[in-house]
Amino acid sequence: MSLASVLIGLGGHALNVALPAVVRHFRAGPSAASWILLSFMLASTVLLLVFGRFADMFGRRAMYLAGLGAYTAASLLLGLAPAAWAVVALRVLQAAGGAMLLANSAAIVTEMFPREQLGRAMGIYTAGFSIAQLAGPTLGGFLVDEFGWRWVFWYNVPVGLLCLAWGAAVLRPVEPVPQERGVDVPGNLLVLAGLGALLYGLSQVGDHGWTGPATLGGAAVFAVLLPVFLAVERRCARPVVDLALFRDPPFALGLLAAFLDAAARLGGVLLMALFFQAVQGDDPVTAGLKVLPMPAVALVASTAAGFLERRVDARTMTALAASLTALGLVELLVVVDPDVGYGPVMAGLVVLGAGSGAFLPSNATAMLRGLPSERLGVVNAMRLMVMNIGIAVSTAFAFSTITAPVPAALRAHVLAGDLSRISEAGVRDLVTGYRHALACLAALSALTVLACLGARRATRRVSPARPGSAPSAAPCGSSRPGSAGPPR
Repeated sequence: MSLASVLIGLGGHALNVALPAVVRHFRAGPSAASWILLSFMLASTVLLLVFGRFADMFGRRAMYLAGLGAYTAASLLLGLAPAAWAVVALRVLQAAGGAMLLANSAAIVTEMFPREQLGRAMGIYTAGFSIAQLAGPTLGGFLVDEFGWRWVFWYNVPVGLLCLAWGAAVLRPVEPVPQERGVDVPGNLLVLAGLGALLYGLSQVGDHGWTGPATLGGAAVFAVLLPVFLAVERRCARPVVDLALFRDPPFALGLLAAFLDAAARLGGVLLMALFFQAVQGDDPVTAGLKVLPMPAVALVASTAAGFLERRVDARTMTALAASLTALGLVELLVVVDPDVGYGPVMAGLVVLGAGSGAFLPSNATAMLRGLPSERLGVVNAMRLMVMNIGIAVSTAFAFSTITAPVPAALRAHVLAGDLSRISEAGVRDLVTGYRHALACLAALSALTVLACLGARRATRRVSPARPGSAPSAAPCGSSRPGSAGPPR
């Protein structure tokens, strides 16, 4: 599981640094450049719940191996892409494979380890994402400089084949639960339509602003479909989203904290990876090396958090970790400047890395432990879905906020990473946008702390029993709430 998490994480973090080279190669506009990143987030987000449910129904091993095959094949094809929009389309296929993996990995770890060892196991598993953060930016910069942008995708192929062979050899089959054969077709379609519209609208912020027709239209479709979705799920025996879970305050607050933390943390990573190129004029390799302290510390913090959970409750650990993330973002906000030295920025990245590394395993352990096996897949998918929505919101917000003060004619040079060679005035405007964005991300991180403290307090007040294990009274599509019949 950890090796696969490294594979998925490397793909995103290597591309963050290599994106300017891909944009320059295809002469892609701002819309296509944004979609190279956002297409993966959108497709992965809307498919997570579907594949989480399918894994509970048909078995996690089969879904996991299918995901590895799809991700590896898409990586091979991405290196052969002839145009920027072909890259976008193939990133959707890659995201489908990634969603199969992500919806299953933490659930498999939770199912295989006893409660007293789960914190340590989850810490080691989530350390894989920190390893990806550690190696991804440097690897992306090195591959672009030495071999060209296509190898940012092709290096996934041998690693994917290794994971596929290893998984097929060592993962033991687990029989799916018979009563989990129901498929909530209306709910899945509404998730695809609603979240797809929302994330599409967010992806258009960079081109059209927050009040543009595409942005408002996507938000409007989501707002209309949300109550329809809730009404359908209340009447469904096997809902794609178990609404009973939201009556559990610790779970609901933990889910909110996951969303807020992802938005704050990943926004900071994206901004600083671009800062060294667009503001200070570094090449991709140098920029990748400069962001190394954050994932290096995150790796240590992720592993350490799992071991510390024997002495510190997981809910307490999430609050402490979120506090460190907020502190790191505030430090970056204070020091960001065109002429700032590397030392102050590195200090902020170190604190941010410590917080993000400790938060992920602690929050996952707190939310997944104690759940019945047949609900692990869909609940883990819900956790990852809200994190992906947070990342998509943060990406749209961060890019639109930092470029807002920059003249429209210069905005394409921000994502291309060469603004510092074009206009000194544009760099100063960009730094103003950075300050606005970092201030908002720090505020989001402060809200994360409050959500974690609320979940910790609620956990002490409620019984340890978890809701959601009992199905609703009516199967999907029944005409009245109390009708009987097998789930579809």
